[in-house]
Amino acid sequence: MKAIFELFKEKRRVALMTAGFGALLALVLSFGVIGGEKYLSSDKFCLSCHSMSYNAKELRDSSHYGALGVNPDCQACHLPPNFFLRIESHVVDGARALIGEFKHDLSTKENFDKYRAEYAHNARINIKKWDSASCRTCHKEPRPSSDEAALEHKKMKTEGKTCIDCHQNLVHEKVPVEDLDKGLAQGKIVLKEKAQ
Repeated sequence: MKAIFELFKEKRRVALMTAGFGALLALVLSFGVIGGEKYLSSDKFCLSCHSMSYNAKELRDSSHYGALGVNPDCQACHLPPNFFLRIESHVVDGARALIGEFKHDLSTKENFDKYRAEYAHNARINIKKWDSASCRTCHKEPRPSSDEAALEHKKMKTEGKTCIDCHQNLVHEKVPVEDLDKGLAQGKIVLKEKAQ
C-alpha cells in the first residue's frame, strides 16, 4: 500500500511540474505573440521599408491627420481591430508586402507609383472584407453631409455596402476607384463604371 502511495505521490509531482511548465510556456508564448503583434503593428516597423515612407508622408499631409486631434498611424486603417484577424493580416499581407519589396524595385516614389493601384486594391479589398471595421473604430456614428450622402449611407444596411465602397481616395495619392464587390467576386481589380 505504501508503494502505491509513493508511486501516486511521484506521479502527482510530475503532473504538477508538467502543468506548471505548460502554464509558464503558455504565458510566455501569449506575451510573445501579443508583444510581437504590437511591434509588427507599429509605424516603426511599417516604415522600416523605405517604400512605405511615401505613404506615411501622404498620411501626414492628409485631412485625416490632425483632424479632431487624432493622428492615425498605419495600423489604424490597414489592420482590423479584431486580434485574430490582425494576426492573419500580418501573416498573409505581411508576406505579400515582403515579396513585393524583393520582387519590385521600390527605391523611388516613381517606381512605387507603378504598383500603387495594385497595393491600393489589396488594402481596399481587406477593408471591404473587414466591413470597414478599421474605419468604424473612429467613425462610430457618421453623419452624412447631404441628403444624397444619407441615401448612400442607407446602402450599408440595404445593400451590404461599407465605408470603403465609396470612400477610397481619402489619404493616399489617388488611384482609380474600384467596384469592390465585383473585384472580390472576380479576384482582380474592377474599376467602377462612370455614372452616365
